[in-house]
Amino acid sequence: MSNVALDLGFIQIYWYSVFIFLGIMAGAVVGYREVKKRKIDETFFVNLLFYSLIIGMIGARLYYVLFNLDYYLAYPLEILQVWNGGLAIHGGILAATVFIYFYGKRKRQNVAKICDILVVSLILGQVIGRWGNFFNQEAYGAITSKAALQQSGLPGFIINQMYIDGAYRQPTFLYESIWNLFGFVALLLIRRYKYLKNGQLTGFYLMWYSAGRFIIEGFRSDSLMLGTFKIAQMVSVVLFFVGLVLILKGFRGMRFENLYRESDNE
Repeated sequence: MSNVALDLGFIQIYWYSVFIFLGIMAGAVVGYREVKKRKIDETFFVNLLFYSLIIGMIGARLYYVLFNLDYYLAYPLEILQVWNGGLAIHGGILAATVFIYFYGKRKRQNVAKICDILVVSLILGQVIGRWGNFFNQEAYGAITSKAALQQSGLPGFIINQMYIDGAYRQPTFLYESIWNLFGFVALLLIRRYKYLKNGQLTGFYLMWYSAGRFIIEGFRSDSLMLGTFKIAQMVSVVLFFVGLVLILKGFRGMRFENLYRESDNE
């Protein structure tokens, strides 16, 4: 299966780019609807989203390049070839979070609530974006057999695309996409809770995604490594406990204080 969605001769549009774009658009729509509901300045949110996406993409690429530095020092021009894959979500999250914090504070917004809105958009984008890895034959697992993949009930087009470097591979990209889909639904349900505090939804996202990523990363065979350790698993452990702290912090204080459902403009 070709990784090129559209070949116009003078330019090629890759499926990886298409699914990244679709993920961004879907997340933006979900986030914008919630911003309107919570009576948050819409212009602020649009500007925040625009800049955080740019900074997040740069952070995701630099993170990936940093942990493949020997290769990119040998082929520096490939650093710009993001359509071939190589965006590490943890790098994007870290870079965008720093920007969101300082930009939100500068605009006198409730940063915790903004993050709660954005994580719902983010995890939806991750659900869709993982399919870009599918077309690029990235984020795959250990060697398996075609028969094993067929017995799992996977459709033929996924099985065929999992034939990588002369062997069939586990579709770990699919595992993570499905895990994130359940997380997206869970976040939508949780934010309906009447007494949800600002920051707790972000905490749940960090715990949910990190737990799933830690487990799924154990099955991957194309992970970024630091010595003998998988970097994504190390970062996932840290982010899981950050999320736990955010959830526990929300239980402090009065039950009716700092509620997510409460408008900060009232």
